[in-house]
Amino acid sequence: MTQQQDTHAMVRDRYASAARDSLESGSSASCCGPQATDPITIGLYEGTDAPSDTALAASLGCGNPTALAELAPGEDVLDLGSGGGLDVLLSARRVAPGGTAYGLDMTEEMLELARRNQEEAGIDNARFLKGTIEEVPMEDGSVDVIISNCVINLSPDKDTVIGEAHRVLRGGGRFAVSDIVLLRPIAEELRGVAGLWTGCVSGSLLDTEYVDKLTAAGFADASMEVTRTFDHDDLQQLAELVPADQLPAGWDMDQIIQALDGAFASAFIRARKAA
Repeated sequence: MTQQQDTHAMVRDRYASAARDSLESGSSASCCGPQATDPITIGLYEGTDAPSDTALAASLGCGNPTALAELAPGEDVLDLGSGGGLDVLLSARRVAPGGTAYGLDMTEEMLELARRNQEEAGIDNARFLKGTIEEVPMEDGSVDVIISNCVINLSPDKDTVIGEAHRVLRGGGRFAVSDIVLLRPIAEELRGVAGLWTGCVSGSLLDTEYVDKLTAAGFADASMEVTRTFDHDDLQQLAELVPADQLPAGWDMDQIIQALDGAFASAFIRARKAA
């Protein structure tokens, strides 16, 4: 199994479990584990008129890209890693009439949950597609806006993801995603902690590296705005969700918390495809 296949399997298992929890009980999910108080996801949609209570409960993001992306009626938008569909459904409202919001996810359970949430919300200009963000099943120049919410950091092949985003955007299209970024380098051993991969930490790029990759892929005006940094208390909550047998050799959790304290943040990343 390749690194990409292995990472996809770990992420798919975690998110499928979260989706099943929501499908079966309507309970809140967490990107770091079921039934958790997740400091990364909490409070992101306060004051938002959510189109579906279950979509809001199943939100696993690290930001609210729909609050920052300037969507207009008639535009087509694609959400990379759409999960339970909240950002797709919010986007669908903003691009109506005449626009369509697409959600792409590789997890069948999440797609089922998203379609159920769409039906509950009564929104007809949303479409959910199965696939990976490394191989987007859409033609070149299909959409005006790419959004994503704490998903690109999970991919082991971010250059391909960014290249695919550039490919499917129309000329003048916008890349407007929320993601987790590193503000300084972390020890290489921490990048192999499976619990942190699916908990949105160890797969993250340095903030400067993220912008450089967008520029290298052909995007213009790439920029990053930090929206929240994560401190010692936040990391202690995340630590409770990482099994001891997944810790790297020679590290205990206190050392990991110290190494990551202030090292990562939620950010909003913008770029533009040339017309």
